[in-house]
Amino acid sequence: MPITSNGNGLLFRQLFHKDTSTYTYLLACTKTNEAILIDPVIDCVERDLKLIKELDVKLVYGLNTHVHADHITGTGKLKQALPCCKSVLSDKSGGKADVYLGHMDSLKFGNQTLEARATPGHTNGCTTYVMHEHSLAFTGDALMVRACGRTDFQQGDPSTLYESVHKQIFTLPPHYRIFPAHDYKGFSETSVAEEMKYNPRLSKSKDEFINIMENLNLPYPKRIDASVPANLVCGIIDE
Repeated sequence: MPITSNGNGLLFRQLFHKDTSTYTYLLACTKTNEAILIDPVIDCVERDLKLIKELDVKLVYGLNTHVHADHITGTGKLKQALPCCKSVLSDKSGGKADVYLGHMDSLKFGNQTLEARATPGHTNGCTTYVMHEHSLAFTGDALMVRACGRTDFQQGDPSTLYESVHKQIFTLPPHYRIFPAHDYKGFSETSVAEEMKYNPRLSKSKDEFINIMENLNLPYPKRIDASVPANLVCGIIDE
């Protein structure tokens, strides 16, 4: 069912790639059928194209919340299949895109509006996409369900991530629903209020958070050496 706020309809689908535990989000304006995909995965492009056709929507933007290290984006292949689609990244990402968004820029599709909030700390280009009319936030790896993105590679910095989440996400109204880029424990969404209270890392003081993040001792990301170079060029390495 579409999400409707003040008569403004939004079609919403949450999709999942099991191998990388990645969520992709299809959002469409029910009045104009213009649609966007947030964080598409190259392995799932055929799935996404099939759904776009079945729902009879027009994909106008493929957005990434950041330059991913754990999978290759599907944005490049989607653009090849659907010439009307443009790629979107943060202007701080260092990657290739058709549209660059800065902090607090807006992006429209049909009658719907996304607000881009810079939330660096996992990478410099991390962006949270907020839809105020529907009380939704797509937080990428900056904030996940009872977790957050790691800060020990790319341009990661725990102090920066803590400030980003507390100033740009935790300042949203508490009822706003949060949809992350990944989940590894079977959760599909959370809320601002829940994470402020229960997040085992970000509910702590800044000093405690930095100490936690600096002592995670996580293994080197197994897909990073292939994913990052590809994602810097929209997922098409031979362009």
